[in-house]
Amino acid sequence: MCGRYVSPDQASIERAWQIHRSSGLSFQQRYNVLPTTLVPIIRRAAGPDELDLAQARWGLIPHWWKQAKPPNSTINARSEEAASKPMWREPYRNARCLIPALGWYEWQQLERTDPTTGEVRSYKQPFYLRVDQDGPVAFAGLMSTWTPTGGEPQLTCAILTRAPSKSAAEIHDRMPVVLRRDVQKAWVDQAVKDAAKVAEIILTGAIEEIKHHPVRTLVNKPGTEGRELIEQLAS
Repeated sequence: MCGRYVSPDQASIERAWQIHRSSGLSFQQRYNVLPTTLVPIIRRAAGPDELDLAQARWGLIPHWWKQAKPPNSTINARSEEAASKPMWREPYRNARCLIPALGWYEWQQLERTDPTTGEVRSYKQPFYLRVDQDGPVAFAGLMSTWTPTGGEPQLTCAILTRAPSKSAAEIHDRMPVVLRRDVQKAWVDQAVKDAAKVAEIILTGAIEEIKHHPVRTLVNKPGTEGRELIEQLAS
């Protein structure tokens, strides 16, 4: 599961992936990205070895969706099932993207003792997880263009998830697929359509080592922004 994450600003994305200034786009870093909002994605451009920066609704809507209300629970796609599930199988083969990020949040069920009453109470502690490197990383993403009845085409996306690496498993039982730089071009290559080859990119190209620390519950409130959301909680 990845339900909140930190998204880089436009300039740092363009530098990291050597993308020419994207006309019509202007966005800042976000420390508390919410589902169904517009997020930056990177996809293969028309020219060879060129990448394009766009924005997509976080929460994939397949092109064949006919209902006025978008489907539920499509911000994440389980990588183990994406090749066969109707919701994901077409973009898994034909419409993959990169979703730039700096880190993400997960919540862990913990217990604490009330010093006054001695009662043991459970609570959800947010953690910030990240790759120990400078600059943004890329989640493996899927994308789809959906056109509502009587409306304009809308680009949508989902983040692929996987079983956690050993370090991430200390916090949660799922994590985003974070791709190494050397496999990212293959991931967005539209010539790669075989599901087994796509799965191999995930298997061999996912980053394993994850750092994490507890943060304040400020992130729990939608719309809250600022660097203090990712600062380590004082012990």
